[in-house]
Amino acid sequence: MNTFLTTLIILLSTILIPTPKQVTVLGEHTSRINGVKEVVDTTLQLPEEGYILETSGRKAVLKARSRQGLIYARATLAQLAGLEPSEMMNDDAFKKVTVPCVNIQDWPSFPIRGFMHDTGRNFREVETLKKELDLFAFYKINVFHWHLTDNPAWRIECRAYPQLNDPQYQREGRDEGRFYTYDQIREVITYARERGIMVIPEIDMPGHSQYFNKTFGFGMATPQGMEVLEACLKEFMQEIPAEDCPYIHIGSDEVKVADPKGFMTFCEDIVKAGGRTPIAWFPGLPSAEGTISQIWTEKASKVIGTELQGEYLDSYMGYLNLSCPLLNTANFYLHQLCAVNEYNGKALGGTLCLWNDVRVVDKSKTFPHNGMPEGLLSFAESSWIGGPQRSWTDYIEFEKKLIHHRDVHLKEWPMRWAANGHIPWQITVSDSNENTIIEETGIYGGCVDLNKFCKDNGVTPGKERIEAYLTTNIYVDKDTVITAWIGFDSPARSNRKSDGIGEQGKWEFSARAFVGETEIFPAKPWNEPGKYRYHHNTWHREPNELPYTDEQFFWTREPAQIPLKAGNNTIKLYCPRVFDANVWIAAFVPITTDSDGSISEAHGIRYE
Repeated sequence: MNTFLTTLIILLSTILIPTPKQVTVLGEHTSRINGVKEVVDTTLQLPEEGYILETSGRKAVLKARSRQGLIYARATLAQLAGLEPSEMMNDDAFKKVTVPCVNIQDWPSFPIRGFMHDTGRNFREVETLKKELDLFAFYKINVFHWHLTDNPAWRIECRAYPQLNDPQYQREGRDEGRFYTYDQIREVITYARERGIMVIPEIDMPGHSQYFNKTFGFGMATPQGMEVLEACLKEFMQEIPAEDCPYIHIGSDEVKVADPKGFMTFCEDIVKAGGRTPIAWFPGLPSAEGTISQIWTEKASKVIGTELQGEYLDSYMGYLNLSCPLLNTANFYLHQLCAVNEYNGKALGGTLCLWNDVRVVDKSKTFPHNGMPEGLLSFAESSWIGGPQRSWTDYIEFEKKLIHHRDVHLKEWPMRWAANGHIPWQITVSDSNENTIIEETGIYGGCVDLNKFCKDNGVTPGKERIEAYLTTNIYVDKDTVITAWIGFDSPARSNRKSDGIGEQGKWEFSARAFVGETEIFPAKPWNEPGKYRYHHNTWHREPNELPYTDEQFFWTREPAQIPLKAGNNTIKLYCPRVFDANVWIAAFVPITTDSDGSISEAHGIRYE
């Protein structure tokens, strides 16, 4: 194979997310297209949502068995052309763009690849949701799971019981009085449909409903509450027809009621009578045959085929608000969706979830604080391509795609991420008496999950103090200074359990970082030293009403200065586990921050 074709194939392997099933290079040239031709052909020998994209001459030809497939083909073409998500549906954007001459045949491994956004706790404007839908379509996410109600508020217009929209019954500071009118809901559904995305609304019942109890003085699972719910559900289904909304998620998790089966049967029967298929969380209240289960337990692989016999969705690995983005981005990619290679009649796919329990004031911070879109891109890849379990080597290769999309397609999106999978560590864990209990080499990743590392080595961290020591060697040709994110904690955007911000001049957990014998300190004095230290869950408590700031997350604060001498430099991290932490990590991620504020990996260094 000649150099041009080799280079082009390598290029294609680093620019398309998700990775197509089949790519054929058609020649040693590129094509400057001046239009797009779309053809629906039901005779194509492809799966139902499959498509063919061919670029040659002056035209791109998109063929598919359905309009859905054409939208996927358009997304692939938009990525080849270097467009941004907001340009994908604009025909003019495809005029006079240069693309490789290729034939691509592709189809998804799972029929549902969704994204769930919790607007019950923190409201999102319709125009913001539309921008998000553009992003979903660009990466072939085909379901928007719209969580519309939660403890703070009911976000759906309600004519039968307008007091549900009354701010006096909603949680103070949580966008009181904000809800979506039926016209706005229809507007979002229409916008999504045009981009090949189905909206699945979630009305959480009977849990997550503090606003309901406050409004009426009784709970959802009481006879009076069920009467209210029946009127609300029927009104919603009358306003939003089944063809626009064939599924309704009824919640059912994290609650105990006197008659769980009776309540679920009541909800399921109403939804089914409206011509819809109900979806419920698992674990949750017992659902009937025909209700789709959405798994959020970490024991997903153990319940599939045992406790769960019907259709299901996998969300147990897909919570953006837990852990830190650098870990999530790897974990979502490595996770084998539904524990199978592809759709098998029951494994429908999965949904990536974003739960912001903590109050959000500046909504522009939601995605950078939770690592979206980088988490979305990893999930889009794994949920589309399916297949067997992927390896860490595969992930390091995938990071090249993330770099490309961060720098080319996602300039409008704050992606606080840099490639880090190649960084090797030697890790030692000791008890409080400095006795070594684990010692391993060849552990990779700029952010290391120390809790998981311990469990993988037969040690389950408890309340006792243990300490971790991590070392790696960086080689540079000449004296230089790089910047790096350094961190040892990642507060969940749900329960706030964390060590908070370090004391002035110190890292969280009283951790320490060194280059050789030179100690590395935070880049600048903390604005709120020692604050937000909660060694317990804070759900439904006052701390959850305190918004997060950039300073509380190592990936959104200013990176530290790292002076390197010519030759080998030993990076050493020390991190004690000072309480029973949900997240105990050590992160060292070299980056450079350009004059325009963009992020790229530090170049000119290698690891020895």
